[in-house]
Amino acid sequence: MTNPTSTTARPGDLAGRREWTAFVVLLLPLLLVAMDVSVLFFAIPSIDRDLAPSATQQLWIFDVYAFALAGLLITMGSLGDRIGRRKLLMFGAVAFSTASVGAAYATSPEMLIGARALLGIGGATLMPSTMGLVRNMFRDERQRGRAIGIWSGAMAGGIALGSVLSGVMLEHFWWGSVFLINVPAMVLLLVLVPVLVPEFKDPAPGRFDFLSVPLSMGAVLPVVYGLKETAAEGLDPRNGLIMAAGLVVGRVFVRRQRTRTDAMISRELFRDRNFAAGIGLNALAAFAMMGSSFFTTQYLQSVLGMSTMEAALWSLAPSLAVGAAAPAATAIAQRTERALVICAGFVIAAAGFGVLALSGTDSLALLLIGSAVMSSGIVTVMALVSDLALAASPPEKAGSAASLLETGQEFGGAMGMALLGAVATAVYTADMPDAAPEAARKTLPGALSTGDGSLIAVGRDAFVHSMQYASVAGGVLLLVGAVLAATRLRRAAAPGPSTT
Repeated sequence: MTNPTSTTARPGDLAGRREWTAFVVLLLPLLLVAMDVSVLFFAIPSIDRDLAPSATQQLWIFDVYAFALAGLLITMGSLGDRIGRRKLLMFGAVAFSTASVGAAYATSPEMLIGARALLGIGGATLMPSTMGLVRNMFRDERQRGRAIGIWSGAMAGGIALGSVLSGVMLEHFWWGSVFLINVPAMVLLLVLVPVLVPEFKDPAPGRFDFLSVPLSMGAVLPVVYGLKETAAEGLDPRNGLIMAAGLVVGRVFVRRQRTRTDAMISRELFRDRNFAAGIGLNALAAFAMMGSSFFTTQYLQSVLGMSTMEAALWSLAPSLAVGAAAPAATAIAQRTERALVICAGFVIAAAGFGVLALSGTDSLALLLIGSAVMSSGIVTVMALVSDLALAASPPEKAGSAASLLETGQEFGGAMGMALLGAVATAVYTADMPDAAPEAARKTLPGALSTGDGSLIAVGRDAFVHSMQYASVAGGVLLLVGAVLAATRLRRAAAPGPSTT
């Protein structure tokens, strides 16, 4: 099924039970991709015992999934527009299932790294396909806004759920079981999608630009890698050069897209300022959400002394507020000016950071309240700007539009971890005594490893101080986002006419 020309929504365009049932099915790959971001948190000690990876291999086991996902989102979004989003979703489900089995039964670190890379490739097909299909299935703007609100809440909840579910599985089964969770869900997807989900694709896509594939990867991967390394080790000349190389390749990629009629990213997408603004504001929201995760998880474990499982369970508490925030925000946005609701979302998230900045060394309640308020505001922003950007894009380019939203989100998240992490690290290091061991001066876990009670107390105070500074920085950036939303989106009362 291809998309006819855009028309104003008619009563017959309202999604019915079939579309909503299909939407529930499409949430399955979304949850699994989100869960696979955090599913290894508990499994690494068991993997270390069985496969004995080196320190470098252990990092790649963690990071290769995110690298493959980020590097191929743009390519897969464009490919889905050409061959059909449902078809790409089916291919991705097969790849994801195969990779999950390979990861579960990996017998060497190299095999596990390869399987995780294939999982990332599969994830890159699933994310833009599902969001693009939601754009096409829900032609009425109110229904589409509601669906994307639920979609955004499920994405945020999936990340928290992944660590908890993996912990439960590891209490009863071997480490490979955390990957096998994916298989039955993907089998169900492969059975139900052909029955429930119609096909959508660009009726006149043009030739596929193969040269843009390595260019897009060469632009995205060095920047994401450099930001991740900066978050872990701080900014140094090597990381700076890697990111600069990515930006140079990115410039070449953008120039190619501007000069080709069959470009991977259509120039039409950026003709509506709401689309470009939506990409940027979504990235800023991801910046805050991922940046805050740099210290909130460590606070639960290293300051409050919780086990990993306890920390994961407490991390689920804010998800209850998040699950309600996005659908509620979309309902409010349909009754008032959308830009004001987005602006309010940024302000609410900034207030959440303000609560986090008040946390002391024994402030579980403040941490949970601050995280819930902050996450609710951010998910509100993500849901509304995603709907705004998708509504501003031509229906036949829904996959490309979705992939750009997701790529911007990956960039924003990586930058948030790098920059807010750098603020926190600088404050922590400055607060630690010069006579402390080097490991203790770098990180709180390093201080905990010394077993020195007085040094541990100083380290916890320093960490909380660093978290307060990072929270203030994050809150200020979110207030900047509120100003941008209020000024750049003042006319965005609604996404515009609903289209097929």
